Amino acid sequence: MSKFNFKKTPINLLLAIFILFSFPNNASAFIITEDPIEVSGTVTTSDGVAAPGITVVLKNTNLGTVTDLDGAYSLEVPEENSILRFSSVGYKTQEIAVGNRTIINVVMEEDLVGLDEVLVVGYGTTKRSDLTGSVSRVSPEEVNAFPTSNVLQALSGRSAGVQIIQNNGAPGGTINVRIRGTNSIQGGNDPLYVIDGFPFSGNPTNLNNADIASIEVLKDASATAIYGSRGANGVVLITTKKGRAGQSTVEFESNYGVQSLRNKLDLMNGSEYATLQNLQAENDGQAPYFTPEQIQGFGQGFDWQDLIFQSAPIRTTSLNFTGGNDKTTYAIGGSHLGQEGIIRGSDYNRYSLKFNISHTVNSKMKLEMSNILTRLKTDRRDSGGGTRGSSMIGAAISAAPISRPFNEDGSYTVLANEYPFMAPDIINPLNFINEQTNTVRANVILSNAAFVYNPIPELTIRISGGIENRDDRTDNYQTRNFFNSPGVASVSTSQFTSLLSENTINYNKTFADRHQLDALIGFTYQDFTTTFLAANGVGFLSDSFGSSNLGAAETPGIPSSGYAKSVLLSYLGRVNYSFDNKLLLTASFRADGSSRYSPGNKWGFFPSGAIAWRISEEGFLRDNSALSDLKLRASWGKTGNQAISPYATLNRLFPGNTVFGNELFTTLSPSTTLPGNLRWETTEQYNFGLDFGLLNNRVFLTADYYIKNTTDLLNTVTLPSSSGFTTTIQNVGEVQNKGLELGVDAAVLNGNFKWNINGNITFNRNKVIALNNGESILGAFVNVLVVADNISILQEGRPIGQFWGFQEDGYNEQGRIQFRDLDGDGVITENDKTFIGDPNPDFFYGLNSNMSFKNFDLNIFFQGAYGNDIFNISAIPSTMDYGQGLNMPREVLLDNWSPQNPNAKYPIISRTNSVRISDRFVEDGSYLRLRNIQLAYNFPIQNCGWRAVSQAQLYVSGQNLLTFTKYSWWDPEVNSRGADTQAGIDHYSYPVPKVLTVGVKLGF
Repeated sequence: MSKFNFKKTPINLLLAIFILFSFPNNASAFIITEDPIEVSGTVTTSDGVAAPGITVVLKNTNLGTVTDLDGAYSLEVPEENSILRFSSVGYKTQEIAVGNRTIINVVMEEDLVGLDEVLVVGYGTTKRSDLTGSVSRVSPEEVNAFPTSNVLQALSGRSAGVQIIQNNGAPGGTINVRIRGTNSIQGGNDPLYVIDGFPFSGNPTNLNNADIASIEVLKDASATAIYGSRGANGVVLITTKKGRAGQSTVEFESNYGVQSLRNKLDLMNGSEYATLQNLQAENDGQAPYFTPEQIQGFGQGFDWQDLIFQSAPIRTTSLNFTGGNDKTTYAIGGSHLGQEGIIRGSDYNRYSLKFNISHTVNSKMKLEMSNILTRLKTDRRDSGGGTRGSSMIGAAISAAPISRPFNEDGSYTVLANEYPFMAPDIINPLNFINEQTNTVRANVILSNAAFVYNPIPELTIRISGGIENRDDRTDNYQTRNFFNSPGVASVSTSQFTSLLSENTINYNKTFADRHQLDALIGFTYQDFTTTFLAANGVGFLSDSFGSSNLGAAETPGIPSSGYAKSVLLSYLGRVNYSFDNKLLLTASFRADGSSRYSPGNKWGFFPSGAIAWRISEEGFLRDNSALSDLKLRASWGKTGNQAISPYATLNRLFPGNTVFGNELFTTLSPSTTLPGNLRWETTEQYNFGLDFGLLNNRVFLTADYYIKNTTDLLNTVTLPSSSGFTTTIQNVGEVQNKGLELGVDAAVLNGNFKWNINGNITFNRNKVIALNNGESILGAFVNVLVVADNISILQEGRPIGQFWGFQEDGYNEQGRIQFRDLDGDGVITENDKTFIGDPNPDFFYGLNSNMSFKNFDLNIFFQGAYGNDIFNISAIPSTMDYGQGLNMPREVLLDNWSPQNPNAKYPIISRTNSVRISDRFVEDGSYLRLRNIQLAYNFPIQNCGWRAVSQAQLYVSGQNLLTFTKYSWWDPEVNSRGADTQAGIDHYSYPVPKVLTVGVKLGF
């Protein structure tokens, strides 16, 4: 008989290890009874209705099935001592011994708050009742409640402590998520997203809502510390749908929606505009521009808002297949989202393919694989910001209603030449719509595979690896027909790759029926590599090539390229201990080593601990139906933030050019930024929680109070020019967030008419504790021609990003704005600036109502925020830049200063007005929004005898149909410059649309 030659090839060694692991140590584990017992039965709900989709598993094995449409199941078990486990989301898990029975019928008890529901946590799962930390779950029904271009939009208002900040309403627009406030000044504040166990980079725009099985949000340090240096901002765990053993299923969903502008700005019509221009001329001692006959003849004029805004469709289609047997399960899904923008020329398309498979090799070995492939394409003409000369939105607001988009010969009207008072930077919006393109194409691959080995039932060894890869290409082209353009093209590409290796060992065992121990240790490696390439050109003889032939440019630009790589090496461990289901303890530790930090500071250590007491399991409360569940929780831990770029601590050389004599030479010189000796930003968090259920858990309430202190804040610090450098990065400050989270789930009515309500509200207070030498840091800067200045500030003792400027103090005798002289020196200087607003809300909230009667379902979902301010940059030129020929809101004409109206809202209409950053432009951003309302009809398939169809639902829904707010502009959900130090700014933001949708869901 031949033997393995281990020296000859490593393949033989691997094969030998595979064979060794394939056979259990205990040979009796392979002994199958000659006559296995076939157990069958029917599973129903408490009201006698068949319960399809209930998981039936032979305990401590991977053998199982699911109930069919009639609630029936059948499963072979090896012996009478076998135990069957019946489970499903929304029902209490039951374990039933087989004994000598062959027919076992089960009645599932509804678990109104899902205490037995299994939640995903870092590197594992746990029952809701066993949680010691602060974790919230968003169900797949909530995630897929209405069509969104970004799965994160579905989190808005769903979870206490989680604030969703929609930067703008553009198709595929960016979303910021803030969990328990803002921690960092210079570093990122978005949470870590983990998709099917893979720590993902950036926003999970590659996901389709219909593919999501659950989203868990880890909020306190005891839950997030297992992710160490990336857990300071919270962790969002996203799990996609997996296959289940038993009957194969097919899920199909398609919907079609129509988007529209929520409300138009009330701008002046043609006659009103001409009247305002004459008023400006009169106040400035000039002759009027228009005669009364001309003013009357202008009438309503042209509405430029109607030109750029449109009703636009949004479509989603998804198809998912799941199924499998006791050996192999699978889930395959494909989807398409197509969204045209309510601003002409903007659209977004996402194509995705998902494939999950799990294969049980034998009783000890299992293989798993998850793959998500996504193609993204974004066409955008304008997403906000800029000046009226660089923004289509700004151009449309500013364009005169007495002008038209086309000349008689069909050419574009040159608005700057229409009248002598017109600003030279006013551009016809059609230039942006028809004569420029901005297209981004991206391919995203997320692939993860795992080998799971159970040498004994209590021990699980998991070896996994994965890759995230993203390739982006951006093409910009401005044609020669664009105002004053010779033809401008640019192309940029970037490639991002992350390789992951995670290896964990988990031990889970119950001792003496009262002590349960769950221990985890692991080692992980992840690297991040980015490359980019960019080129451009100016001056083209023809627009035919677009950005596809940069070599045809008269003036080619200098190409640029780059490379960056960083590595994160980690060791982790966690212990969960439960005593008699009453006392719960959790302790975790993670050590992260990052290549980004300075020698001696490359390793960060992140411990955590938590304790919970389930008082309701004590004898004096165990059978109390009024107070059916009561748990106290407390936790502490430290997490970190990798808040610097890969090479921030290194001395780097940068290329440049210099002239010697008559020749140009290439140079390499140090950066103007001095590398710092940097430490990790560290967030220490305390959390105190209370969970209690009333009336047999028909009402369940959760409360959490937290305190987060972030130290060693990284920020740019100015250096004296004598040092040879201008700036450096240092650990300079401390920020604190503390707050209260409240959540409630209530089954108000049961029976034929069911009514469930869940809601949450969050109060968070943010404060800068310390900055470098106590010096304040100026934040967001604005330049809109009539004024250029900072509008926000960071200062000790104040919240991050408060607005900073002058306070107005009425008008002088000439109708000009006066400002308060706060320092009393008789002149208005920088020393008279003060805090004029706060973008941080006092609280934000969500309220969801689900009602069902017979075959009808009605969902109503409200979401809102209160107490936050918005700095309306758009209003500076649009209400104060007189004499430039800009259109303005109607109220500027109706309520401006005159001797007869000295307390007017607006000053005298004159070119000579002086504009400063002031509280005039700060508005109340509070709002209450009907985020979604949906009426659905579930066809009675079972009564029709259509056994091939398990579900058929038709629904109509509306998103953002009602918004209650005092904000004067398009929409209060704005954040033009992202969150944090520049939060709450509206600068020609792309409005959030309202949507009417009709859709169908089918199951087979």
